[in-house]
Amino acid sequence: MTEAIVLDKLTKVYGQQVVVNKLSFAVEKGEIFGFLGPNGSGKTTTIKMLCGLVNPSSGSATVDGFDVVSQPDMVRRSIGYMSQQFSLYRSLNVIQNLDFYAEVFGLSAQKAAARKQEILQITGLSGQENKRAASLSGGWKQRLALACAIVHEPPIVFLDEPTAGIDPVARRALWDLLFTLTTTGITFFVTTHYMDEAERCNSVGYIYQSNLIALGRVDELRAMPAVSKQGTKRLEVTCSKIMETFQYFRSRDYVDDVTIFGRALHLVVPAELTVESLYDQLAATDLKVSEIREIQPSLEDVFVALSESEENRRLVKNTV
Repeated sequence: MTEAIVLDKLTKVYGQQVVVNKLSFAVEKGEIFGFLGPNGSGKTTTIKMLCGLVNPSSGSATVDGFDVVSQPDMVRRSIGYMSQQFSLYRSLNVIQNLDFYAEVFGLSAQKAAARKQEILQITGLSGQENKRAASLSGGWKQRLALACAIVHEPPIVFLDEPTAGIDPVARRALWDLLFTLTTTGITFFVTTHYMDEAERCNSVGYIYQSNLIALGRVDELRAMPAVSKQGTKRLEVTCSKIMETFQYFRSRDYVDDVTIFGRALHLVVPAELTVESLYDQLAATDLKVSEIREIQPSLEDVFVALSESEENRRLVKNTV
């Protein structure tokens, strides 16, 4: 595959603060790349550099083959951008917003007319043409924002928290739309805080306190030593008395970690510990457990483990 986005030691420093530190990775054409990390970790600054809006302090990056520093205008012509906050003209209707962005991107009248009809069909906005943007629901607003971001047929689209604040049904519909658009060759660079959305990405990068600490396919991240420690395994315990069961396992010496996931617990325990022995232990208590099964780490497990590992590494480094 051909690389759509390439970063080589991309760095941004404000004063004495390193906001983005020597990021090096590539995003392949036609994939959905998930860029995750806590608030303040450097995600937005990275996107601004890749969009040619902020110059890096050092390092380099190319987007669609264009250098973000020396060719920012070419970069901006090659990308679409959809921000977390709805930023279209609320007083204009759907068609008027599309008209405006088609003109901004220099589409001819003939090309704009054809492209608008195509976009309305792709995004499901047909029938909504005359509705004012302000009157649309959250999910439809995001569809309109995406429509305007791709009206000029950019090969690469940056989506910053695209589903923040919309309901689960609208979230799924928007992701189904992204999958459809990738079949046309569009590359998506997506930031998100939703772990189920990260699971849908072809590959994922995790930035923590300005440093990229994980990069790869989801299965590759699950297999990282910091996540799946040698000699341990993960179990899911489904129970009714969630807090009481959580406290019980938290007090067991053999439990390396325990976390609440809805009506279940995720445990990290020694590999030799059997499910049967846990059932036997719990039988002597009043805790009601309906199921215990071995599981793979979730992406949330992955990022919690990686964050803790990075914090421990920094602590050791600072005390040496």
